[in-house]
Amino acid sequence: MDRLKRMAVFARVVEAGSMSAAARELAMTTSAVSQQIRQLEAEIGLALLHRSTRRLSTTEAGQAYYEDCAAMLLAAHTAEQRLSDLRDEPRGELRIAFPVGFSGHLAAALAPLLRAQPRLALRLFAEDRRIDLIAERIDLAIRIGTLTDSNLVARRLAEWRHVLVASSGYAQAHGLPQAPEELARYPVMNLNVMNQTEFIELSRAGETRRVRVQGAVAGNSFIALREMMLQGVGIMRMPGPDAMPLLETGQVVLVLPEWTMAPMGVYALTVQRDAQPAKVRLAIAAIRDYLAS
Repeated sequence: MDRLKRMAVFARVVEAGSMSAAARELAMTTSAVSQQIRQLEAEIGLALLHRSTRRLSTTEAGQAYYEDCAAMLLAAHTAEQRLSDLRDEPRGELRIAFPVGFSGHLAAALAPLLRAQPRLALRLFAEDRRIDLIAERIDLAIRIGTLTDSNLVARRLAEWRHVLVASSGYAQAHGLPQAPEELARYPVMNLNVMNQTEFIELSRAGETRRVRVQGAVAGNSFIALREMMLQGVGIMRMPGPDAMPLLETGQVVLVLPEWTMAPMGVYALTVQRDAQPAKVRLAIAAIRDYLAS
């Protein structure tokens, strides 16, 4: 690192035309600049400058060395400028992982950002599995519910109330539970990676019921389970924003509408907390604003 510093000082001396002028630009003393040049010449074993009381010029070796030093400084400046651009302007590829069921929300949130920022590109990873952000170079992940990755930085974007729904056809054919305990006798689909037992906690007027349910259908795809539910296979827990359009069109009905479930958080996950590039900061803000609206 000291050698690189001395190379930068040498290039500045050549460009300024004198050690005193370079010293003023570098906020150093003239003697300190002279010492840096002498050390550099001692390290490489060649004289770089012709010194006289009236003028300073480069030797043949010094001129060739200066050109390489100037190229190094230009490369360093270019690297810093690129980082500055990434920090201040959304550009390049933004890699986002998110649950499949969040696709519509993500599109609505980020479409205005893409229209406003033509130098920004998106690489989308719709995954209901927990994707490894570091291994797959993910800039931003959206997750809903309980977080388990303690090494990631989570920002809460919103809270979604969940509801239990069934298709209108299922409700007409099989009826619906009238109390939480009756859920155990109905097929409740489970969004997870294995067909494992799930508990649903419901509250009403200060009382809470925790019911063990286990349906015949489980999986890690929200879209697949939603389609199964719409085909009349059973009851499903859904985020309120996803259930609302289906309720408005009459495709589904609420199950136990007087009972409520604790809301689940919607989180933005990144590997690092600080120094996020503009593309990540603006994407997080856009998603948060969309969910708030």
